[in-house]
Amino acid sequence: MDDPRIHAVGAGQPPPVTEADLHAHADGQLAPARLAQVEQFLAAHPDAQAHVRGWQQQNALLRGLLAPVRDEPVPPRLAVRPARAAFAWRALAAGVAIATVSAGAAWSLRGMVDAGAAHAFASGSALSGFAQRAAIAHAVYSPDKRRPVEVGADQEQALVTWLTRRMGSEVRAPALAPLGYALIGGRLLPGEKAPVAQFMYGAADGKRLTLYVTREVAGADAAFRFGQDGAVNVFYWVENGFGYAISADADRAELMKVSQEVYRQFKPG
Repeated sequence: MDDPRIHAVGAGQPPPVTEADLHAHADGQLAPARLAQVEQFLAAHPDAQAHVRGWQQQNALLRGLLAPVRDEPVPPRLAVRPARAAFAWRALAAGVAIATVSAGAAWSLRGMVDAGAAHAFASGSALSGFAQRAAIAHAVYSPDKRRPVEVGADQEQALVTWLTRRMGSEVRAPALAPLGYALIGGRLLPGEKAPVAQFMYGAADGKRLTLYVTREVAGADAAFRFGQDGAVNVFYWVENGFGYAISADADRAELMKVSQEVYRQFKPG
């Protein structure tokens, strides 16, 4: 995006419109007087207006993804002190949602795509349906250093049991250690109409990979497909009523290798 500071500040002139102003506008955080100045600037600069509109759409998309988390039941490992744990759990979920949807958040979705893209996930994307939701979920949770998962790998059996119960079908975390990926843990996510599961893995170099598992698929089994959302590459397929998506900031060959191993472990027989 071009530098939006188009005027030098002169006597009686308002301060120049900066990128911080545009982010604040997208987040609805401008004072009325400054809002009028920024909207006047946007009216004269369609490119900047397109960026702001994209960020607003991005915010709405992420709110829709994360808002239902606040209503999720408290994970079993937090149920020791029900009243305090429930409050802390929902406060954390709300905090994650607020921090994530901010266009100026530290992990900045804009950094994941070309600086000229007006919409961080839609521009140039060939993904749709559960594959796109998997890419978004990967982008939301994989950068988190303190709480990337809801239940850690040290409680893998409890995690699998919980996800299986909530999804109504058996799910499990594939063993990817031979490929250099150790299980970090997983979480339950809201799908369009039903819960979905996300398992996260980490490599020795710090890179993270996620497996998204959903029952929200229709039609016959589908072979491997590849797509991209910004810097997130995704291999996905449908098998026996489940949709699977492997997402990572890794090249196509690496993702294909992981996908084939997951497919091998999950294929009946």
